[in-house]
Amino acid sequence: MSTIPKIAPILKITQEELERESLKTYLHIRLKRCESELFNLARKYGVSSIEDFEEEYKRGNIGEECTWEDFFRLDHLEAERESIREAVRVIQ
Repeated sequence: MSTIPKIAPILKITQEELERESLKTYLHIRLKRCESELFNLARKYGVSSIEDFEEEYKRGNIGEECTWEDFFRLDHLEAERESIREAVRVIQ
């Protein structure tokens, strides 16, 4: 049995409200974690986005050796951030 039906009455809110608020909190925590990783990677290379990272590659300011993993991680995190932001918009 789900804990939501047990907890909602204790908090004097509906199950739907508890589910929505719990989901919002989860998404905000996940978004902050994602943005923190993005910030750390961007700071590491002195860029603000995947596009900047790619430009720095092209200019030769960032070497390709040992940085491709970070490049793809940055790309993945930017996509994840957009997905989370979309999910937040849906539940608001």
